[in-house]
Amino acid sequence: MARAIEIVEVGPRDGLQSEPEVLSTATKLELINRLVASGLKRLEVASFVNPKRVPQMADAEAVLAGLPKVPGVQYVGLVLNRKGFDRALAAGCTEVGLVTAATNSFSERNQGATTEELIRTIEEIAPLAREAGVRMQVTLSTAFGCPFEGEVPAARVVEICRRLAKSNPLEIALADTIGVAVPSQVTALVEQVRGVVGDVAIRCHFHNTRNTAVANAYAAVLAGVSTLDASVGGVGGCPFAPNATGNVGTEDLVYMLSRAGYDTGIDLTQLIETARWLGEQRGKPVPSMVSKAGGFPAGTVRASA
Repeated sequence: MARAIEIVEVGPRDGLQSEPEVLSTATKLELINRLVASGLKRLEVASFVNPKRVPQMADAEAVLAGLPKVPGVQYVGLVLNRKGFDRALAAGCTEVGLVTAATNSFSERNQGATTEELIRTIEEIAPLAREAGVRMQVTLSTAFGCPFEGEVPAARVVEICRRLAKSNPLEIALADTIGVAVPSQVTALVEQVRGVVGDVAIRCHFHNTRNTAVANAYAAVLAGVSTLDASVGGVGGCPFAPNATGNVGTEDLVYMLSRAGYDTGIDLTQLIETARWLGEQRGKPVPSMVSKAGGFPAGTVRASA
């Protein structure tokens, strides 16, 4: 039996919030509906942050209100502080993602607080989420490198993850925010982090800035990671990180995993069609490769002319 790999679709949030265009609520909901129809079961759909800083996510409550209710499908809202958590809770969010960073420089530019302050915020929100019956997971950004401080010592990442695990999150995601990781680094860091987080699962989040995201994802899977983030069409980036390009494309990741014998439960044909549709809504093609080339064997998916 093929090993199952869960894909967390982050395009509707992490993808769209980094795009210059502000898509309508109706278009976002259409995107989410299409993604769910392709078989995705866990989707990051909104960001409960200051709309002045991230206008692409200003309609978070409206998106949550309009989401299709599908058994087995989980929607995730990003929250950065107590105010964001309260908004997500009031909107009916049943899973929240919190974020800290491996370096203070990135934490302060991205969230206006130090890494230590953000860890304390997570420690504050964790029991509130449990009391409310809301799933809570944490992403550690710049875990493989920082645009401002350069190399990030693995020992620092491991220590932060050890502390985060004490809040008993659903997962800790190691994020290559600026796309600098290589497979050997992924393997080593996953192994080291696993040694200090106990039963807390490890998720990985890769950007394709230097064309290593698919290779890094495969390295993570070989190291035992069973949940990966991806963005349909490879859209996104990081608005607060210089030169950070898009996330790994969901269809690129699904193609690689399926051909390698893993089960994602996702229909690649529908996913590619959704990526192309999203390109039409943006007025420009999406950057992912499989959305352009199509699936294989030939004829499995109609390729673009």
